[in-house]
Amino acid sequence: MGRSLNLEGKVAMVTGASSGLGMQFAKVLAQAGAKVVLASRRVERLKELRAEIESQGGAAHVVPLDVTDYDSIRAGVAHAETEAGAIDILINNSGVSTQQKLVDVTPQDFDYVVDTNTRGAFFVAQEVAKRMIRRSKGDPQRQHRIINVASVAGQRAISMLGVYCMSKAAVIHMTRSMALEWGRFNINVNALCPGYIDTEINHDHWQTEAGRKLIQMLPRQRVGEPGDLDGLILLLASDDSRFINGSIMTIDDGLAVG
Repeated sequence: MGRSLNLEGKVAMVTGASSGLGMQFAKVLAQAGAKVVLASRRVERLKELRAEIESQGGAAHVVPLDVTDYDSIRAGVAHAETEAGAIDILINNSGVSTQQKLVDVTPQDFDYVVDTNTRGAFFVAQEVAKRMIRRSKGDPQRQHRIINVASVAGQRAISMLGVYCMSKAAVIHMTRSMALEWGRFNINVNALCPGYIDTEINHDHWQTEAGRKLIQMLPRQRVGEPGDLDGLILLLASDDSRFINGSIMTIDDGLAVG
């Protein structure tokens, strides 16, 4: 007998939905029946994605959101729930990086990465969780899901990406703390740690000499595609993950064990 993960009746908010993994997450959640809230600073890209989702029979809403701005987070979450309804699922995905030696990192570089990847991720999750907790007190059986997108870089040091590694390591520990505090309200909080994935941001890099050299060092000498994460994101977003809480899910084709 076959079984599929159905998200009909759920509202899922995806930050950083204007490109890369966030865009893919939004598409796959919509295909599974969720009403998707697309959140990002690049509103025109979100509108294009909304049109694509709607053309395939899905439902999507666009919400401007800057995760580095606390007021924007609060306004964005409120707007999301006004447009789409109470948020059941948060895909906390916004992220940025810089590439340099640690001795060359400036305060501006540090703030740029940490303000988005760590501070922004925390306050987005906090704002959504406050609303989830209020609803849980009135409906203790209602299931909620928060998926923080970390990285395999949060589990191991990677040369030239030191600040990015630090920021994602913080997200991993943040996930465990949230799971511990919020689990009693039927909020399951887990982290997704992707390895190297081919997206529009890094696509050209894999064609360079440095990119090809890196691929040769990977366990199976290949990089992943955004669709390789579909199964896990659907599981963690669904009610079937009710016993998965505080888990750090590595999906990297074996990189972390090397």
